Amino acid sequence: MVVALGLAGNAAGTALVATHADRIGRRRSLVLASALAATGLALVAVATRPVLLGLAALVGMVNGMGRDRGPAQTVDQSLLAGLVPAGGRTAAFTRYAFTQDVLGALGSLGAGLPAVLATRFNVGPVVAYRWTLLGAAAVSLVPVVLYARVREAVPSVPPLAGAVRLGTESRRRVAGLVRLFALDSLGGGFLAGSILSYWFFRRYGLDGAALGSVFFAARGLNAVSYFAAAALARRLGLIRTMVVTHLPSSLVLIVLPFVATPWLAIALFLLRESLVQMDVPARQSYVAAVTAPGERTFALGVTSLARNLGWAVGPGLAGAAMGLVGLGAPLFGGAALKIVYDLALYASYRHVRPPEEVPRAARAE
Repeated sequence: MVVALGLAGNAAGTALVATHADRIGRRRSLVLASALAATGLALVAVATRPVLLGLAALVGMVNGMGRDRGPAQTVDQSLLAGLVPAGGRTAAFTRYAFTQDVLGALGSLGAGLPAVLATRFNVGPVVAYRWTLLGAAAVSLVPVVLYARVREAVPSVPPLAGAVRLGTESRRRVAGLVRLFALDSLGGGFLAGSILSYWFFRRYGLDGAALGSVFFAARGLNAVSYFAAAALARRLGLIRTMVVTHLPSSLVLIVLPFVATPWLAIALFLLRESLVQMDVPARQSYVAAVTAPGERTFALGVTSLARNLGWAVGPGLAGAAMGLVGLGAPLFGGAALKIVYDLALYASYRHVRPPEEVPRAARAE
């Protein structure tokens, strides 16, 4: 429930930037979102009651997914899409996602810090975790300083009678994507990093230090895979790239609960991680491509909001499924939802192509 509350806070923050960031200023939105995230981590570190822990996770948008899913990402993407030409947009989003996951991989090694503090400095386990989380909060203050130096290369959109407006075609496209992304993220909530860590711990007895190394390798594979996705997108197109890389990763999840040995389970998990995030830069680029520049912050924000809501609901359902059905229930449930998403996405959007994929003759017509 604490993980779900943190993701609900992310959803609320994303909703706010989707509707207000272009008017109050993207830089100001980025600074505020980053400051709240750092504050939330610090409060989680010192909270002693479950109610306070949940409140800190909600207000501070504490993210249990293991990678950035917050409002700052929405504003980042809106700025980035306006700074590059259409032909270079997917490559720019690839570099953006790569940087996130490389640093996220390094952050995953922090899972081993409590054990190091406990053994080398002879502190209790609770104190060791508390200092680790306070260290994460300190690191989270760095973006506040960096964002404060950002110049808004894309000018703010003037207020439109207090509401964000989408064109008819953009509204139809975004509404469909919102429904599909919500389904995908619900499956992703079943498979949150915290849920998978717990599954490995209960199924194979892997401790925090071992899991830190596993997730470090997973994030590294995520990062490297983005460049393969960019190359595929140039050949297959964005939608096909999203589906042909994402669908096999879900099939691997269905096999995972039947594996008896931890080393084979880790190998299959890493195989899944080498595929599962390849759709990320393609998806981000696609949303930016099929909406007009003045609509992008809202479109990226509302699709991200749908994903955050799904992630917020998923962990609670995964925990209940573990208790009622069995330890492997979240893996089966998450995989099934993601397979339905992939098939529906391809069926619905395979003919909706971004400008750079449309031949010049067709565009001229």
